[in-house]
Amino acid sequence: MLFQICLVMLKNPGDAEDAVQDTLLRYLQKAPNFENAEHEKAWLITVAANRCRDMKRFFVRHPQTNLEEIHAYACRPEDNGLLDTLLELPDKIRIVLVLYYVHGYQTAEIAKIIGKSASAVKMRLFKGRKLLKKQLEKEEWLYE
Repeated sequence: MLFQICLVMLKNPGDAEDAVQDTLLRYLQKAPNFENAEHEKAWLITVAANRCRDMKRFFVRHPQTNLEEIHAYACRPEDNGLLDTLLELPDKIRIVLVLYYVHGYQTAEIAKIIGKSASAVKMRLFKGRKLLKKQLEKEEWLYE
């Protein structure tokens, strides 16, 4: 029942599952005392609906682009594998790689942008290259 309510409100099965899980976690954490089963059911529905509203508000304030839309911006279709691999990297490494290789910023400029030292940027570039190489080699092996 909770899943159906959340699915109708959020229109996405994954988000609905998250909302139900959050609702049940709140139920376990609060451990409220209910007068009867109907009161408990009403409480769960209210919490689930509120969680769905919170999630919808978050999505409006923080829009996200799905992977297909990102692929549409790739210069060449064969770059999509690299793009997928790049998206799997940790945020702090990915942003440095994108700023350096895609947008052409120098390490000192990137350091100012992200609020880190130039040596930290160089280290993230090094780690990023290493992770990309490792991941791409792994993917090539899978397709051979």
